Amino acid sequence: MSLLIVFYLVSVIVVAIAIYRAPWFHLKETESLNILLGITVGIMVLWTLRAGLAPGLDIHIVGATLLTLMFGWEFATLAIAVVLAAHTIYAGTSWLALPINTVLVGALPSLVTHAIFRASDSRLPNNFFIYIFVCAFFGAAIAIAAVVFATSAVHWMSGAYTWEYLWQNYTRYVPLAMLPEAFITGMLMSVFIAYRPEWVSSFDDSRYLDNK
Repeated sequence: MSLLIVFYLVSVIVVAIAIYRAPWFHLKETESLNILLGITVGIMVLWTLRAGLAPGLDIHIVGATLLTLMFGWEFATLAIAVVLAAHTIYAGTSWLALPINTVLVGALPSLVTHAIFRASDSRLPNNFFIYIFVCAFFGAAIAIAAVVFATSAVHWMSGAYTWEYLWQNYTRYVPLAMLPEAFITGMLMSVFIAYRPEWVSSFDDSRYLDNK
């Protein structure tokens, strides 16, 4: 119960910070709002394609890296929270898990992606391929790995499952989660940058294409 209270507090703090820091002025443009809503709905649909290994142990496309690179970690966290709420209603699962999932599936991969992007942006050459492979492909893979390992740790610390059970039935399958997440994120980011670079807030044409 104490672990649940901690996650409740952390989720409230993270969501409050995301709401406060989010660049809401971007959504004044109808196109930007429609894109965010469209991608959020698309992620809701993708979440129906999931492999349920045990209660609370699912492998599926998360989409946090895509949202983070396009809109920032704040909107990514809030969008995933909306997806989680919709999934809770659709699946009829307990609302008690929503704060934990908001932190583990929403905030965690979004912040990991944000950290990878910031490190790449400041330390690596400004190059289109570096952006795609490091921020999108690698960023998505690492972000989803963080979700799997963090989820395993939480279930182990709460006593829901033993570590042996988690390793045999969930944690060791992390490559199965990393590969599709990285591929889909990298592919979509490549398409968006090629045809609609203005949709990607973290991408700067003058820096990554013109090397300025």
